[in-house]
Amino acid sequence: MSSHDAHYAGELVDGARMLGLFGDVATELLIRHDGDEGLFRAYESVEFLAPVFAGDYIEVYGELTDVGRTSRKMRFEARKVAGNIRKNGVPPSAAEHYDPPIVVTRAAGTCVVPLDLQRPPSLPGASARALPPYVNGKPLIITAAIVGAEVTREQNPHVPYTPDEIAEEARRCREAGAAVVHLHARHDDGTATQDRDRFRATIEAIRARTDVIVQVSTGGAVGMSIEERCQPLLLRPAPEMATLNCGTINFGNDVFVNSRKEIRDIGARIFDAGSVPECEIYEVGHLDEALTLHKENRLAPPIHVQFVLGIPGAMAARESALRFLVQELESFGVEHTWGVAAVGRFQRPLTELAVRMGGHARVGLEDNIYLDKGVLSQGSSPLVERLAQYSQQLGRPVADPKTARQLLGLR
Repeated sequence: MSSHDAHYAGELVDGARMLGLFGDVATELLIRHDGDEGLFRAYESVEFLAPVFAGDYIEVYGELTDVGRTSRKMRFEARKVAGNIRKNGVPPSAAEHYDPPIVVTRAAGTCVVPLDLQRPPSLPGASARALPPYVNGKPLIITAAIVGAEVTREQNPHVPYTPDEIAEEARRCREAGAAVVHLHARHDDGTATQDRDRFRATIEAIRARTDVIVQVSTGGAVGMSIEERCQPLLLRPAPEMATLNCGTINFGNDVFVNSRKEIRDIGARIFDAGSVPECEIYEVGHLDEALTLHKENRLAPPIHVQFVLGIPGAMAARESALRFLVQELESFGVEHTWGVAAVGRFQRPLTELAVRMGGHARVGLEDNIYLDKGVLSQGSSPLVERLAQYSQQLGRPVADPKTARQLLGLR
């Protein structure tokens, strides 16, 4: 900021200057996304969080958070990265670097690009149009949740039941971009089971077809005992990953019980098997429990956290909820990775938000049976393919299983 930007006593810069910078960033995002400058319609929220003075150095970040037919919702943040020291006894040119940067302004707004003016760029490199620098180029791990314990063929005829059907869908998901398969097992009639032999047959069928990471569920189905739920952990070789549910929740009209004693019991079994846990987080208290497990030396970094949002009776699938959970996780100061799974119609917007935020994502018929409104997805692979294409168009490559193993700390 120069002396020309100062508007008030003490060389204080007018907050409108930050909004002007946001407008410049919005214009660049629109040009990259639509090939047109568009129009800034309105700000939905503006927060002035810290003063800005002449001599301060400001970095401005913006991202597209939602794309409608003509509307483009955006989120902005201005950060003070350096500034004059402004103290007696030091040269007037003395400056200091702020680490971490000081957030001075946040805002959210909506721009509009008329349909007849939209010209999506086709130039090389134009795909990285909506990602901040710390996200652009970061590999995305896609997990395919291909069967679950609840969804049936009556709801979607493409739900796989047998080991070969599940393995074929795992292969298709791998080809579409998935690096991890989140695995439940079924009997031939579709009944959910945690039977060790059924898991063995299913995993062997997957291994014969593809190199995906297999992550077994220890949640099973509501009402199963801990002994039932942990049957897959008895397999040798052990599954590479296993879920660790970090708390009890209302699960629709049922209650999914995970007492603190049971959480530690399952965690110990995962450790003894040599599998790597994924912490399933349905509520903010579950995240605190995961941190407690780390403090008790029951979880070794990097901790992998999956935010499961939109279960009726648990935390809703809202952007504000995901941003809050990620902010809390990052405040722990523990090496980690995170992903999001969201139920039903929230799957697409929340997983695409995770792509833009630098997280990872889970899609599949376990969580959502539709590709579009009223259009059943023909398996989980179309959902994987759509997310992979979205990520690549934004400048994030899709991780293959080898890369995912490195990111997740698998042996």
